Amino acid sequence: MNRKIALKATRGHAAILVNTIKNDAGAMSGEIVTSLSCDGWTTELVPFGRGADGIPSLDDADILVSLGGDGTVLYAARLAAPFGVPILPINLGTLGFIAWVKKNEWRERFNEAVSGQLTVSERIMLDVTVERGGKSIAGFSALNDGVVSGAGPAKIVNLSIAVNGAPLGRYRSDGLIISTPTGSTAYSLAAGGPVLDPDMDAMLFTPICPFTLSNRPLVIPAGETLELLVESNQREDTMLTVDGQEFFDLEEGDRVLFRRSAFKARLYRCEKGSFYQVLRTKLNWSGGLDA
Repeated sequence: MNRKIALKATRGHAAILVNTIKNDAGAMSGEIVTSLSCDGWTTELVPFGRGADGIPSLDDADILVSLGGDGTVLYAARLAAPFGVPILPINLGTLGFIAWVKKNEWRERFNEAVSGQLTVSERIMLDVTVERGGKSIAGFSALNDGVVSGAGPAKIVNLSIAVNGAPLGRYRSDGLIISTPTGSTAYSLAAGGPVLDPDMDAMLFTPICPFTLSNRPLVIPAGETLELLVESNQREDTMLTVDGQEFFDLEEGDRVLFRRSAFKARLYRCEKGSFYQVLRTKLNWSGGLDA
């Protein structure tokens, strides 16, 4: 769902997530803090990559400015979604697929965001739960995807998958990707999966280099529950990777459940149709603009 929202006041509290490994991150964060402070905004710098126990609450934030690349936006979404805080993604990276705001136009876009001129795209997220011996032992949230794969050089793992408890199949492959529509343009796309509009309410299941060509990606309604079982007698250690940023070692017999999260990531976007423009320019879709 897309909608335009104006903040309750022209001044408020802005949290600024800074990925300090990006060039110009320090200078840009200083510029943003100074500019907003002069206009009466209060600001708070949030470090990138800190564990959950070290992250300040975003309960009082009116907006979260993500200062980095697409990976920084993924991290920002996991922080902001439970609080319903919208994210303005400023790009200091390379591709800038999700992080679409150019650094030299940040103030213009910020003003558009807080005045309600920019649309907020509400993207579904995934809740990923690991069960061992019938008990939940780990939980994660993802904006892009969760991947169960081999952790060693041989790569091939044996995984069974079920949808709402109904067996779907057994997969011998390098792994399985469960992604959101937002994540359909990331690892899943590289593995041969389809591109989904980011505002769709769906989940995408993509095998990674399956042992048989009969295995194909599958799009299912977001309300379903996908369950992956790590089978016995694996040749490889198996691991779960969430948004390419969080990792968890799995054991034989573990079950990994993927469900639609109760929270949505709220991302400011530019104009309607911008996603398809980005496909053409950033991913050279259909040969690019001259095709």
